Amino acid sequence: MPSSQAPPAGATAVDPTAVRPDIADARILRVTPAALRAALEDLKRDGFSMLLDVGGVDYLEREPRYDIAYHLLRLPTQAASAGQIGQPERVRVLCGVPGDATTVPTVVDLWPSADWAEREIFDLYGITFEGHPDLRRIQMPDDWEGHPLRKDYPLRGVARERTPRPSFALKSNVAAGTPASGRTAAGLQKQIAEVRARADGHAAPNPLQAKDGKQP
Repeated sequence: MPSSQAPPAGATAVDPTAVRPDIADARILRVTPAALRAALEDLKRDGFSMLLDVGGVDYLEREPRYDIAYHLLRLPTQAASAGQIGQPERVRVLCGVPGDATTVPTVVDLWPSADWAEREIFDLYGITFEGHPDLRRIQMPDDWEGHPLRKDYPLRGVARERTPRPSFALKSNVAAGTPASGRTAAGLQKQIAEVRARADGHAAPNPLQAKDGKQP
């Protein structure tokens, strides 16, 4: 069965989580950055005490451009059956972040487990979490330029993109279908000449063939 997030033929998945139905017991709640903090506080008071994960997504051609996804879980706080424990209630909170205002409030004080996840989003997407106690890069070096998971991030990185590509042929700088040149072209021409000579019955002597016409 194809993925529910797969775009239709010839199209692009702009916001798959907004057009697909809820998955099993997971409710999807979309909020703005201004309403994010209050929504998460209400959910925690309502029993969603576990933050499973925080992630980021860049929808380059959409507005708001980014999504911050919070995955929350509500576990029973009183005696419950095996079925209730095995199927806890889930909520996915999606916060749309504009490309020109990449700041959202932190939730580290609500869920300490969000600490490194928020740092990762800051590092790879450049989204700032206001109030985070130690907001700094976590995967890339401190002096790294740019944010690698943004869809408009240069393929070779910001620093390398400013340097000229090498003049010699590499797979990374030669377009598919480019004719051979230099020693490669000369070698191909030699091979073609040998094949044509053998086809005409005038092949050059094989250096591996013995004088008596037998293979050594």
